[in-house]
Amino acid sequence: MEVPLKLATTFFEHAPGRPSTPSHLAEFENLLRGAWETGQSPWPGVLVPAEVFVRHLARLLPEVSDAPSLSETLGQLTLEDLYLACACVHGVPDATDVLERNYLARLPAVLAYLRLPSPLLEDLCQMVRIHLLLGTSESGPRLADYTGRGALLSWMRVIAARMALRLGPQARETPDENVLAALESLQSPDPDAELDLIKRRYRPMFLQAIREAFDALSSEQRHLLRLHFVDRLPTTRMAPLFGVDQSTVSRWIKAARQAVYEDTKRLLKGRLRLSSREFESLTAAIDSHLDLSFSQILQDDEPEKK
Repeated sequence: MEVPLKLATTFFEHAPGRPSTPSHLAEFENLLRGAWETGQSPWPGVLVPAEVFVRHLARLLPEVSDAPSLSETLGQLTLEDLYLACACVHGVPDATDVLERNYLARLPAVLAYLRLPSPLLEDLCQMVRIHLLLGTSESGPRLADYTGRGALLSWMRVIAARMALRLGPQARETPDENVLAALESLQSPDPDAELDLIKRRYRPMFLQAIREAFDALSSEQRHLLRLHFVDRLPTTRMAPLFGVDQSTVSRWIKAARQAVYEDTKRLLKGRLRLSSREFESLTAAIDSHLDLSFSQILQDDEPEKK
């Protein structure tokens, strides 16, 4: 008697774009049933029907069209976390309680590096709960977007860290030694998140590094930059003051600016212990804000010593 291939058929019926169904579905059936059993194993009291889980899986894996690629993809997923997320999204009894005990209850400890006051941390965790389990009328529960590529708790941490950025100035700044952890928690396809963190939370360190780099210049270079960035003298007016032509003054300014830029990068890279990728984001922030920072630092400085 032929075994029904319900899971394999369900997978292809609900995959986005409805790829053509292969003629041999037995391998799909075995792989999908194995994935369901693996996901269910840690949560014996949370019962998601196999076909419901496979429909959920099909929506998240539109690129899978053959058994080898399905086997490889399933091997990369955290199936037990994905199963529990599916259970919560579909309102399976006890699923939310299990999520609370095993994941949401751990969020305060996971987010300790943010050094938020206790009331603010509690508010943040509650916001994450609502975001994950209820969502909005437009988006629905955010748990539905969890793909299983990575641990569920780490995924929650990313969401919580992004929310923390929007809490405003009442959030206590992260200590310097935890900068790397803060940046790592924001890994995402959106590079603006990292730049935003650098500019909003670490601007004092950024300005201090520029100040130190500026102080390392010669007195002639500092005077040149003051005339250009504070007094706003154009190079055409600066050239007669130094007895050279305009192109020479422009070259001097460019060289002094580049020296500060390189020294600022060196100082911040050592202090923040950033990876190469994170440091690239940092240098983009430095480059786009260097001239503005020059003006602020030079205006605040005491007159140069003779």
